[in-house]
Amino acid sequence: MLTDASAVYADLSLTLSEAGSGRPVLILHGGGGPATVAGLAQHLSRIAHTLTPVHPGWDGTHRPAWLTGIDDLALAYLHTLRERRLRDVLVVGSSLGGWIAAEMAVRDSAGSITGLVLIDAVGVEVETEPITDFFALDARGVAEHSWHDSDRYYLDPADVPSEELARRQTNMATMRILAGDPYMHDPKLLRQLGHIQAPALVVWGESDRIVTPAYGAAYADAFGNGRLEVIPKAGHLPQIEQTEPTFALIDAHLRQTSNPFHQQ
Repeated sequence: MLTDASAVYADLSLTLSEAGSGRPVLILHGGGGPATVAGLAQHLSRIAHTLTPVHPGWDGTHRPAWLTGIDDLALAYLHTLRERRLRDVLVVGSSLGGWIAAEMAVRDSAGSITGLVLIDAVGVEVETEPITDFFALDARGVAEHSWHDSDRYYLDPADVPSEELARRQTNMATMRILAGDPYMHDPKLLRQLGHIQAPALVVWGESDRIVTPAYGAAYADAFGNGRLEVIPKAGHLPQIEQTEPTFALIDAHLRQTSNPFHQQ
């Protein structure tokens, strides 16, 4: 017999990769899809039990009709943690995934989450640091706003296979549904972060022009227990552009925030 919560999520079929052993780490990708955190997940699987979902609607996965906001996704992932009876969880989120992580922590009444890592996260409104309208950028603009070394990572759409272009367009359509209105933020979230006592590491690429380091500083300051670490020569995805310093910060946070009293 399904519990009330299980009935709500009965039509949610998550695509979830698991690897490694040890402390559970939930890794949440951003709008660019699971490939943007694949290297990070592989690295963390050597020292932890990693769970890396594909957000419903990305990369051809099914999105239930009721899943229309980031809050819905946050609650769905909390349900997944509880169903698996996972405790002492570190949640690591990149960009949109960082927003999901923050929303999860706000709603974590069971105390499953004992640490957060937000990597160039969106999700809050900082009046002096508006979020760049990603949907309005062309391919060159995306590269220039997202990367420190934009020439290295720029891809001419003419050189991208049609299947890959279709995948990206579908992903962007899903992101519009979940995060397009209000654009890339929850108006209430910034003031709610102060209630979160789980230590939050906020990692930011110094050259990010989607959300600036000043935006990241405001994000970190809003947490009850947050700190900002800025990565030089990196943009919106420091886990790709500057893997070594980014991984080192996350590894240390993984060790420092583990709470054996919260484990299964």
